[in-house]
Amino acid sequence: MIAVIETGGKQYKVSPGSVIKVEKLGMEVGKEVVLDKVLMVKKDGEVVFGHPVVEGAKVVAEVVREGRGKKIIVYKFKRRKGYHRKYGHRQAFTELRIKEIQYQG
Repeated sequence: MIAVIETGGKQYKVSPGSVIKVEKLGMEVGKEVVLDKVLMVKKDGEVVFGHPVVEGAKVVAEVVREGRGKKIIVYKFKRRKGYHRKYGHRQAFTELRIKEIQYQG
């Protein structure tokens, strides 16, 4: 069984047992999360698309950890003007392990 979910403004293709990194949810490690914005479900060769979401479908996941990604260096520069700025950014994330995809269809 495969599903496409939306969280944090991004879409993720998931299946039971897969581990994904999503935008920070601010939840404790070990807690269960129910993701109900399911855009597509594939079950036994049958594909169901939502308009915009699939009714009655949800994905249950467990929070594995929260952290911050690798540092991204942002460097602004204007030639011949003596202008340059350098700063970094680390994006916060939540790592989820998909437990099950629930859909009756």
